[in-house]
Amino acid sequence: MSFSSSSSVSNASQFSLGGRQVGRLGYGAMQLAGPGVFGPPRDRDAALAVLREALNQGVNHIDTSDFYGPHITNQLIREALRPYPHDLVIVTKIGARRDETGAWLPAYSPEALTAAVHDNLRNLGRDTMEVVNLRIMFDVHGPAEGSIEAPLTALAELQRQGLVKHIGLSNITPTQLTEGRTICDIACVQNHYNLAHRNDDAMIDTLAAGGIAYVPFFPLGGFSPLQSGTLSAVADRLGASPLQVALAWLLQRSPNILLIPGTSSVAHLHENMAAGKLVLPADAVNELNGIAATGGQV
Repeated sequence: MSFSSSSSVSNASQFSLGGRQVGRLGYGAMQLAGPGVFGPPRDRDAALAVLREALNQGVNHIDTSDFYGPHITNQLIREALRPYPHDLVIVTKIGARRDETGAWLPAYSPEALTAAVHDNLRNLGRDTMEVVNLRIMFDVHGPAEGSIEAPLTALAELQRQGLVKHIGLSNITPTQLTEGRTICDIACVQNHYNLAHRNDDAMIDTLAAGGIAYVPFFPLGGFSPLQSGTLSAVADRLGASPLQVALAWLLQRSPNILLIPGTSSVAHLHENMAAGKLVLPADAVNELNGIAATGGQV
């Protein structure tokens, strides 16, 4: 066993997000909606219990969006957690909408972005959003080049109106990050990144140097069978689950990385939180670092 309550990368460690200090192991609320992140949860009481237990476990950073459901996940958060603890940072994202079949569609116009911010505020029961990420949807499958000036300028106007305190970016390229930083301060970047998908290595280091948070999603997304086998072998040696090892590697990768693993199960939540106390020895880190070179990136 390589779990330690005194680890410097435990959930007790923090990093700045929108000017607030948050624990580096947060919670992603995406899975609280129904199948395909669409419609109501199968078990509403279980969803509420997960949210309350996340706070009991010390989580003070929750990631959500009003297009989860749509509306349903934010309504669950409001029902479970309001009045909100003073140290809780709720981060949402805008720039997409759902159609009647649950498809994800871009929603970039100033009118659509304004409506999305107001939807988040209403369903969460907030007067202002702490952090709003602009999700770039030039390609629904991943980052794609294109100017983000128009939608980001519209979001910056909502910030000037006091509806949004801080702005982040999601699903972006390095070029878009550079462009975005000329328009407004960027509080965080949320992109697909993990052991097997390391396209953002340089971006993470750039953001760390500027004190900006990087929030990866899909900690096990895009693994080939060979990569999964290597991860499972390391996890077996350490007496941990593959997901716990993948999360622990991310925590040790850079101090500006904030995690938002999601689940609709209290038991799985406890498993995820335990990853904050998992210390990876040097030989395990070296073996895991080689995963990206074995192929299977998406």
